[in-house]
Parts: sequence; C-alpha cells; structure tokens
Amino acid sequence: MSIKIIAVDMDGTFLNDQMSFDRKRFSAQYSQLKERGIKFVVASGNQYYQLISFFPDIAHEIAFVAENGAYVSNQNTEVFCGEITRDDCDKVLKILLPIPYLDVILCGKEGAYMLTSSDKSFYTMMNQYYHRLEIIDDFKQVTEPAFKFAISLPDEKLQDFMVFIEHELAGIVTPVSSGHGSVDLIIPGVHKANGIKLLQNIWGVKDEEVVTFGDGGNDVEMLQYAGFSHAMANAPDRIKKLAKYQAGSNNDAGVLNVIDKVLRNEPPFV
Repeated sequence: MSIKIIAVDMDGTFLNDQMSFDRKRFSAQYSQLKERGIKFVVASGNQYYQLISFFPDIAHEIAFVAENGAYVSNQNTEVFCGEITRDDCDKVLKILLPIPYLDVILCGKEGAYMLTSSDKSFYTMMNQYYHRLEIIDDFKQVTEPAFKFAISLPDEKLQDFMVFIEHELAGIVTPVSSGHGSVDLIIPGVHKANGIKLLQNIWGVKDEEVVTFGDGGNDVEMLQYAGFSHAMANAPDRIKKLAKYQAGSNNDAGVLNVIDKVLRNEPPFV
C-alpha cells in the first residue's frame, strides 16, 4: 500500500517552538513527494492567511485544511467553506460575553475579530496566529461567514469551561483544545479529519494511504482514522494513545524525520 497523502498540524507539530522549520530540508523532501504524487496537506486550527505565509513558494500547489476544517482549499481553489449561522452565533455570544475571565475571537472567512474591551496581551499573542486580526466594538459588525470562536481563559478554568460549553451549546459548537493553550469552539462534525476526507474524495485516496501528524485536542479525529497516524513526542499522553505511531518532538524535526522514512520506504511504510 503506497502513501498518497501526508497531512500535518502546524503548532507543536510541523513547527518548532520558535514557529519555524527547516525550510531547506523540507524543500528537498517536497520535491520528492511531488515526483511521487504524494499530496502534502496543512491541517491546522489557524487562519488560512497565516498558514499560506509559511509556504510562499508552494502555497498554490498544496492543500490547506484551515480553521480546524472549516475552510478547505486545494491549489488556491476553495473546496469547502463551513458557516455558523447568524442565529447560532448570537446564541454562542450570549453565553460567552458575560463570562468575565474570557477573551473571545470570532473567526470569519475574510478575517478574525476581537473586541476593543479584550486584554491587550491577548491581541499580541493571537496576532501571531491570525494575519488578519481586526479590533472592533461589536461582533454584530461582522457580516461574513463565521467559522469558529477562539477562546482564551485561565488554565484552571479550562476543564469546567469545556463541560459547560458541551452542556449549554450542544449541537451548536464543539469545544476542542487548540495548539496554543486556548479553546476553539468549532462547528460540530467539521474538523480536520472531515477536511482531509473531502480532499481524499477528490483525489481518490483511501484512509490507509494517509499519514497524519498532530499533538493536541483538535487533532483527535485525524489521528483516530488515518492509516498511519502519528502523535508527536511532545503531545499529552491522552493524544499519544489515540495515534497508531509516535513521531519525535516538534523541536527535533519529528515530522521531517518520518517523511524521510516514507521517501525511503522504511517500516512501517514498506
């Protein structure tokens, strides 16, 4: 069975803790992947415009599963665009905005939006992940399709908040931990695995021909289904238990090391 798709999470997975990667090494690998017809997919909770900035030379050739699967693009062509309805957005905001310890970003198709009342350090942090991040007075100013909500809150509040959202907003949004210590509220069923499967349908690829890499709660579905799923060495134990294999740490080029094994047809890719 040959490998036909390699799909990578970014933060804590493909990127090291300095938010970079060995570009020269990956460029050589990508040339070989391209020659063999192996598709490279970026599957992240981050904004599409931020993701393409990491791959300026090949962004027009590869596929992106952005915003945790809410926006899927292949070769600069939109494949899928999810949307939380206006009514559902209002229901979510009615629950979130009165909670004093939260900072909220509404993620839309054209950009991300946060309120002027938000903590300034939150803007500084999230500006690393959203190349289009705008400060507004009221979320009602956003008229474009909404993909998800990105939430920042104290660590000690995290688990109770997840349970609270699952109860109060069941069927409207699903809470998942993101790669930078926050929580994303995503469209139920619209996750990274769903986005990759949409691409598989286009390319005629079976699940057992897919290699995935991830380290966090928003990678769960793509680690559970893919034939060659890899949890990073830096991932929590609960994530490692879901994957079939383990890659090295994101700071030790764990993804690139496994890609070398794919290219050399080494176990388990024989």
